[in-house]
This record gives sequence, C-alpha cells and structure tokens, in this order.
Amino acid sequence: MSPKTTTPAPPEKKITRADIEAKLRELQGEVGERTEAAKVPTIAFATAGFVAVVIVTYWFGKRKGKRRQMVLEIRRI
Repeated sequence: MSPKTTTPAPPEKKITRADIEAKLRELQGEVGERTEAAKVPTIAFATAGFVAVVIVTYWFGKRKGKRRQMVLEIRRI
C-alpha cells in the first residue's frame, strides 16, 4: 500500500518574470563566489603537478641516457 500523496497548495500570488530573474541572479552569484574560491587551490595543484611531471621526466631521461652512453676506448698500437 502506497501512502497518499498530497498536492501542494497553489501559490497565493502569481510568479512573475522578475521573480524568476531575481532568483536566477541570486543562484548565479552563489555559484560565482564558489568558483572564485576554488580557482586558487586548483591552479596551485595544477602547477605543482606540472612541475612534478617535468622533474620526473627529466630524471627518467637522465637515467636512460646514462645506460645507453657509449664507452669508447682508443688504443695506440
């Protein structure tokens, strides 16, 4: 048996275009504030990640170069 559902009461005044625009501006302002607050840490993490990738790539390239380095001996007869 499902519980009875009730319909919400109709609003006492009509919702106008200005009401909808005001609510959307309010929501947009909240989202804008949160985005600005999240930008700085995101940029910092992205920069740190990029630097780490460059350092690791350099390190692996340096190791590979040492292993493949040719040793040349010159002997005089």
